[in-house]
Amino acid sequence: MSRSHDVVVIGAGAAGMMCASRAGRRGRRVLLIEHYDVVGEKIRISGGGRCNFTNVNAGPANYLSQNPDFCRSALARYTPAHFVRLVERYGISYHEKKLGQLFCDRSAHDIIAMLKAECAEGGVEWRTPCAVQAVRRDDGGFRVITAQGDVTCSSLVVATGGLTVPKVGATPFGYRLAEQFGLGVVPPTPALVPLAMPPEFLARFGPLSGVSVEVEATHGAGRFHENLLFTHRGLSGPAVLQVSSYWGGRASIAIDLLPDVDAASWLCTHAGSSARVDSVLAERLPARLAREWCLAHDAAVPIRSLSDERLRALGAQLNTWRVQPSGTLGFNKAEVTLGGVDTRQLSSKTMGALDVPGLYFVGEVVDVTGWLGGYNFQWAWASGHAAGEVA
Repeated sequence: MSRSHDVVVIGAGAAGMMCASRAGRRGRRVLLIEHYDVVGEKIRISGGGRCNFTNVNAGPANYLSQNPDFCRSALARYTPAHFVRLVERYGISYHEKKLGQLFCDRSAHDIIAMLKAECAEGGVEWRTPCAVQAVRRDDGGFRVITAQGDVTCSSLVVATGGLTVPKVGATPFGYRLAEQFGLGVVPPTPALVPLAMPPEFLARFGPLSGVSVEVEATHGAGRFHENLLFTHRGLSGPAVLQVSSYWGGRASIAIDLLPDVDAASWLCTHAGSSARVDSVLAERLPARLAREWCLAHDAAVPIRSLSDERLRALGAQLNTWRVQPSGTLGFNKAEVTLGGVDTRQLSSKTMGALDVPGLYFVGEVVDVTGWLGGYNFQWAWASGHAAGEVA
């Protein structure tokens, strides 16, 4: 038996629920379909269970895409302030951490409950868990074939996310559907992901697993002044997760172990000292890191044994320590997906496919990837809102 709706949204994550609620509030008959048995699971596990639901600084410069201007329209029309007002209307208490990151005081479940309530206000119907088996064109609209029967609609919104965290339901369904309707897909890769390091690096620095240090990590246009964390498999921490989105498997990453310090000049102020380089460096870095770094650079020696030229060279290496990752830890450990549905074939105002009237793509499934710190949720809210206003 086939049922008819105005709008069918596939995927009940952040973008999908936002879109469905907005369309429902406009009086559209909306059906929200989710194949996983838990709704909003990526919201629930985000931010250590407290959901970093937006960033007050979110703007186009905080996003990566093959089409970098695409995100401007949606972000300008639905800002962090808009979402904060929604959160406050539901009485959800929150706090700001560093760099504009907003978190729930209590639990990410508060955000999920809010989105469900918004959908209820819009009269949204649900099918969950319910697998979508196929999608076809049908009399100018779409026929969605599901495990619970067929559904027809004039507007179809794809909010199926990327490939990150397969254990909570991530699949390539959205990409395959885009390709079915003739849209290109920028090859998906893990982003905001820990980096694996080669055996020779791990032999030296692997035992430092758990050691954290403030650095500035740089690759290409990505430059981030945050913490780096040594792990038994390589490097992690906010600075590394951020720069991983820019790395792409190319060349090395530059790590400034002493950001805001001219390390060469600082070392030269100790010229002639009988202290070892690693002992002096331990004034500014964890002692274990200082020692291993000096051993790796043949510098675990008294400072007075080194020329000014050698001290300056070591300082330059401290400010630009080049490391070559061997890869990433993959989609299982990634926060988001880089790449996705090619936005050059979508309207930046509506998220609709330019050549397929009535077909929309929102959230992580499209080629827009934010920085760490609430930016990807803001894209979910903004893109879902944009489609929900017109679908």
